[in-house]
Amino acid sequence: MRKYVLKRLAIAAATLLAILLVLFLMLELMPGSPFNDEKITAAQRALLNAKYGLDQPVFVRFLHYIGAMLTGDFGVSYVIQKNMPISTMLGGRLPVSMQIGLQAVVLGTAIGLVLGIVAALRRNSFADSFTTFISVIGVSFPSYVFALGLSYYFGSKLKWFPILYTADKPVVSSILPTVALSMFTVATVARFARSEMIDVLGSDYLLLSESKGVGRQRLIYVHALRNALIPIITVLAPLVVGLMTGSLVIEQIFSIPGIGSLLVTAIQVNDYNVILAVTFVYSVMFIAIMLAVDILYGVIDPRIRLAKGDHHV
Repeated sequence: MRKYVLKRLAIAAATLLAILLVLFLMLELMPGSPFNDEKITAAQRALLNAKYGLDQPVFVRFLHYIGAMLTGDFGVSYVIQKNMPISTMLGGRLPVSMQIGLQAVVLGTAIGLVLGIVAALRRNSFADSFTTFISVIGVSFPSYVFALGLSYYFGSKLKWFPILYTADKPVVSSILPTVALSMFTVATVARFARSEMIDVLGSDYLLLSESKGVGRQRLIYVHALRNALIPIITVLAPLVVGLMTGSLVIEQIFSIPGIGSLLVTAIQVNDYNVILAVTFVYSVMFIAIMLAVDILYGVIDPRIRLAKGDHHV
């Protein structure tokens, strides 16, 4: 298991390096620069490029950026907040996005699992039809549609929750965006949990266990659910990254000061360092979660570890 994890870590590091290189090249080919102000003369623009090292070859800048990044230095903002360290900007925004995203992941996964399991155990019943309806609605409508509906009804009309996010009330003001973000997760998890549970409950080895006298609850929650979790985790992994780093539109609707809205602003004003830093954060989280999923596979089903040649675990 240790050898496998180390190998995956090496692959993850190489992948991150490749992502940063591609981003550097893409930003180099983009039209414009961080200093597009019409009031700036060509001489002043040249001085600014020299000050920030933008007049150097792209690969030289790339190597300098990698070296600084390894020490936690993502550079400074060129436009959004001039000369402010980007690590400081991320430090204030990333926890907000992660808090709301984590809440949405937990809420969506919990509700989706319950709905999917109940629907599988009570096929062709009202519970099954209700789960199917929720799955269709959750997948069909974008999260911003739920956000607008929730903010109008529960925020504006009933006034149960604040419409806009406020740092003074981080929990209460995060309820509406959390629910809006979680709807797609609820629908996806419920649909896959129902499908996988039905397949597992009808499998030969489960019927054999039942014939040997294994209790109904143990049969469902230990044997069936454990085997059904593997494909659910696979589907859930990429969703977790998007939710924990914040939805771009949801953050705009509720005025959430997260990294999603920061990325949108950075793209609009060509703040290259901010774009690179936020994209790097997305990439790190995605790769880390996929690595965690691979390890969870081995924990849930030891046969996966054996298939990968780890005979000592």
